[in-house]
Amino acid sequence: MDLLRHAELSRRAVLAAAAFVPLVGCAREPSPPTGGAPDDETSPSDSPEATGATDYGERAAELAGDDPVLLALVAAFTPGWLPPEAPDPEPTRIFDNVTVVGTDFVSATAVETSDGVILVDALESREQAADILVPELRSLGVDPARIKYVVVAHGHADHFGGAQYLADRYGARVLMSPTDWDVAAKDSSPDVPERDLEISDGQRLSLGGTTMRLPYTPGHTPGTVSPIFPVWWNGRRHTAMLWGGTGLPKPTSGKRDYLRSVIDYAALMRRSGVDVELNNHGQSDGGLDRMRALRDGTAGGQNPFVLGRARAQRFMRVLELLVRDKLDG
Repeated sequence: MDLLRHAELSRRAVLAAAAFVPLVGCAREPSPPTGGAPDDETSPSDSPEATGATDYGERAAELAGDDPVLLALVAAFTPGWLPPEAPDPEPTRIFDNVTVVGTDFVSATAVETSDGVILVDALESREQAADILVPELRSLGVDPARIKYVVVAHGHADHFGGAQYLADRYGARVLMSPTDWDVAAKDSSPDVPERDLEISDGQRLSLGGTTMRLPYTPGHTPGTVSPIFPVWWNGRRHTAMLWGGTGLPKPTSGKRDYLRSVIDYAALMRRSGVDVELNNHGQSDGGLDRMRALRDGTAGGQNPFVLGRARAQRFMRVLELLVRDKLDG
């Protein structure tokens, strides 16, 4: 199948099913907002009550300020905004132990350990796994034969599409929440994986001394999972989150589930010391531009995915306000 055609079909399916509205990424390397809170605190100005805005959308924009990552998130929730046409990104090692590969629309994230690789998502199709995911991992020194687990963040084809290929070729085990195994089973994609391992809420997946936590964050789909895991940059440990499903569902009940997930997940991030923000759709958080900054050496010696704890919490607060805005509307 022609990859561009398959990608476009998948885009339309995701847009229709989840009202996903990504943004044009910001070209400049993000920096913490001026006057922000210390790295281990949440600023009082993050509170909706502390803003002068009159509705949730305005409050979100006000909290975002001039922060490119947060502005990208706000844009991703703007009605009518579609993913811009862009060249597919080059594969990028964003941390010492993390490599991101994929298209301008969706990515797969490889977490390396001493005993193998945990892959989060598998692109849109068997063809993309063979033609994009595998060779791009190899180009950065990640052996696809070492993929032990494929964690599918949610049961849409643009995330599970290459999973069965990896299972068949390399013996990888495929994980999804039970609810989203059911979602995937109803998908029209020819690449729905065979039902394998089920993720329990908050499950800890350990491999080679690395433990990835897999909490449920229902909303985008009923069984979305958003991993939390350790990463290293220049030998220094950080804690990353990867939001598993950005687009809002159409039913009000789904939006309410999403809101509860945002609030609960932000609390878990705080307890876990999360200071890194990742997303499987790099146009919804400026991720593609942050990858480019790392590749081009224009990140000023810093890792643009390391937001710090306070800024990571601000990201979730902006997300909360954006969801409340859709519920309020």
